[in-house]
Amino acid sequence: MSVTSPPGAAAPGTTEGTAPLRKADGAVPPGRRRAARRRRLTAVLFLLPALLLLGALVAYPILFTIGRSLFDASGSRFVGADNYAEMFRDPATLTAIRNSTVWVVVAPALLTGLGLVLAVLTEKIRWATAFKLLMFMPMAISFLAAGIIFRVVYEQDPQRGVLNAVAVGVHDVFDESTGYPTARARDGEILEKRPDGSYRSAETVSPGGVLNLPLVGVPPKDLPADAEPARTAAAAPAAGDELRGVVWIDFTPGGGGEPDRVDPAERGLPGMTVEAVRNGEVAGTATTAADGSYRFTGLAPGGYELRLPAKNFAEPYGGVAWLGPALITPAIIGAYLWIWTGFAMVLIAAGLSAMPRDVLEAARMDGAGEWQIFRRITVPLLAPVLAVVFVTLVINVMKVFDLVYIIAPGPVQQEASVLAMQMWLVSFGGGNDQGLGSALGVLLLLTVTPAMIFNIRRFRRSQP
Repeated sequence: MSVTSPPGAAAPGTTEGTAPLRKADGAVPPGRRRAARRRRLTAVLFLLPALLLLGALVAYPILFTIGRSLFDASGSRFVGADNYAEMFRDPATLTAIRNSTVWVVVAPALLTGLGLVLAVLTEKIRWATAFKLLMFMPMAISFLAAGIIFRVVYEQDPQRGVLNAVAVGVHDVFDESTGYPTARARDGEILEKRPDGSYRSAETVSPGGVLNLPLVGVPPKDLPADAEPARTAAAAPAAGDELRGVVWIDFTPGGGGEPDRVDPAERGLPGMTVEAVRNGEVAGTATTAADGSYRFTGLAPGGYELRLPAKNFAEPYGGVAWLGPALITPAIIGAYLWIWTGFAMVLIAAGLSAMPRDVLEAARMDGAGEWQIFRRITVPLLAPVLAVVFVTLVINVMKVFDLVYIIAPGPVQQEASVLAMQMWLVSFGGGNDQGLGSALGVLLLLTVTPAMIFNIRRFRRSQP
């Protein structure tokens, strides 16, 4: 049975008013082939500038770095894999690998956790937008400026470092003892220094007696503001079985005065601990007043040595050595958290806002508590967002350089070094070995690549 087209109808394989799409043998007409080639050529021409830029800024540096890593420091002699072997023999590089591992394990996990908690909590407050703005604001500060800020924050001197000012303030609330690290006894017959750093009276004194204890070596500027003249207290006799005296600075400003005697212009040392010792045991403890006076009451009859314990001469508490070898890496990670917590919070909050609310309401109606909702509903539904945030931060911390370079002082910079910084130090920071530096760059690329591939695949799966 044959089918004929009605008069005026288009033939099979054609559309009205157009040429046949394909010939009878299935070949594409030359006109359509030329049109397809023109479209491909147009696409290539539009992509060519971007491809050239990508090749010049990404592909060529990668290939050049890989090739350069196979040559020696001067670049004239082929050494093969020697630079890669040297990396794992160099203690500085091993330290950098260890620190980079700490960064990868600690920083992204802490940031993701903090971002998640803050994103959930901001949904419960009224001024959530303002809070998110404040948390995100450190992202607007350059790493150079942030490093300078935290270099000052971590200063050892409590007069400059904010953290140590707080630490010293809290410490002094619980331990208000006054120390005079420069104080010492003048060579004489009243006080003798002991091996443990304390001072003892050269003679014994009994209840009802007076013994004044002179010290020198305390500059007038270091005396407490409430220190009063010791003359009146030194002249007062002991009452009954009281044992008393003064601890004073045996130095007259401007000169003059008599050694081992309390002169009118000489002031007492407040806050000094004085112990009455008998037969090697402490029988009583007193603390000097503003005029340096001390007194013991209720002592049993007999002779006592007076001791100034070594803690009177200890250095005052100066805070925590944040920039020391033990804490330098955690301190820099703390600065990094301050900068990037807002980034993690905003991304997770965006995922939280897209989460179906009917699931949460259904859970609440079923009697689930907030902790159960958070642990069993919120976190599982946010898992894709949390994974993207975590992997993005892993890629970022692998490249951290400027914070480490700025915050870490010179003597401990090697203790805080990471792979990116070690690569710069070896290549340009005094090492002048661009062969080894290129090998470190290749190692850094290899460590970052798996995380990048994971993120790209996840982005592709998330597309509709």
